[in-house]
Amino acid sequence: MKKIIIGCDHAGFELKNYLIDYLKSENYEVTDNGCYSTEAVDYPVIAQNTAKKVAMGGFEKGILICGSGVGMSIAANKIKGIRAVVCSDTTSAKFSRLHNNSNILCLGQRIVGQFLAKDICEIWLNTEFEEQRHIKRIQLIEQLPD
Repeated sequence: MKKIIIGCDHAGFELKNYLIDYLKSENYEVTDNGCYSTEAVDYPVIAQNTAKKVAMGGFEKGILICGSGVGMSIAANKIKGIRAVVCSDTTSAKFSRLHNNSNILCLGQRIVGQFLAKDICEIWLNTEFEEQRHIKRIQLIEQLPD
């Protein structure tokens, strides 16, 4: 079974729950990393905790959701080894995997609806990295100073 971790802040709570149901229907073992209500929380805490679990190898990929996806991606990208991407369309989702080997998908509940979010996730999860063609660039990114 494929494993994935998903987290959100209060502004992404409803979309997170929708995507958990979708992912389970696609036979993913889903770890819900919070938050667990619409009560206000600080998104950097959720992003950092989720990104560290991906970076440490516990999960191949993760999904983070906030109002726009932007805050989560900024916070997640502070963790070494994370390549978090905000996607609001399926083409960006596809190329973030093909060319950039993104390992965390960030979505904005206020930007994308449930059906588009599902389509973005499906494409992002099922697109393989074109390693031969792009590995050198990923290695260059990993060598950038903190």
